[in-house]
Amino acid sequence: MTDAHLRSRGDGADGSERDRSYPPLPQALVVPVYDNHTHMEIADGGPDGALDWREHLDRASSVGVRGVVQVGTDLATSQWSASIAGREPRVLAAVALHPNEAPALEAAGLLDEHLAGIEALAALPRVRAVGETGLDFFRTAEDGRDAQIRSFEEHIRIAKQYDLALTIHDRDAHDAVVQVLDRVGAPEKTVFHCFSGGRDLARLCAERGWYMSFAGTVTFKNARSLRDALITAPRHLIMVETDAPYLTPTPYRGRPNAPYLIPLTLRSMAETIGTDASMLAAQIASNTELVYGAWDAEPVTVEQ
Repeated sequence: MTDAHLRSRGDGADGSERDRSYPPLPQALVVPVYDNHTHMEIADGGPDGALDWREHLDRASSVGVRGVVQVGTDLATSQWSASIAGREPRVLAAVALHPNEAPALEAAGLLDEHLAGIEALAALPRVRAVGETGLDFFRTAEDGRDAQIRSFEEHIRIAKQYDLALTIHDRDAHDAVVQVLDRVGAPEKTVFHCFSGGRDLARLCAERGWYMSFAGTVTFKNARSLRDALITAPRHLIMVETDAPYLTPTPYRGRPNAPYLIPLTLRSMAETIGTDASMLAAQIASNTELVYGAWDAEPVTVEQ
């Protein structure tokens, strides 16, 4: 696996052209935080081209984003994520098969083989989470749900076996995700990535001690229910992410996202909650370190 970007986002979902230039650097945070969910392998960007992962990290460092969790969505991107984390102190890795990958792998008879590959990566020292895994009933039809659930359950097992955080992808599947977690038993550190529920799910997560990670969607004008959830969530259970290159925060929605844009989302979150941005940053940084551990351990070279 090389450092080249592995996937490309392309134009808008409707095939239309969009502004693909990166937004300007925001004002730096006084208290640094972490981007706990990003996909630096996905090529995106404007006339200047897609940023290399080192450029992403350098830009992030310049505005007070101390580190990132680089997240895999299949075996190849999980291997790439583990490789980068193994040699870059600003990166930790999460490894998994995205729920939308599971039905095709199951149909091809490859799901168990790929799950075994994820488990092997989970044993590496700078892999700190299993994810993103979960359920997606938006893109997967009913005939693929059994494969998603089986894959999800295996990811939960791996996370618990290696004492790793679990990163949840939950799209149009709130009740089913919670049912699986309750039935199988959630890992001690469970994170709902790109939290998409309202107050009810936020209360449920709070009762169970599950973390809620908010992305640029919380800044969108029409995201009142997300802001209500943020207000409801206990501050010791919230984190911030980009899910870059997707979900770019206001006022740059539709343009490529990147870890250096975390300050925009964090400041919007602080305004919603009614607190000082530096105080919120300190709380979120502490929460993130509790979930993933330290970033500044000596990197361990991983064979590519």
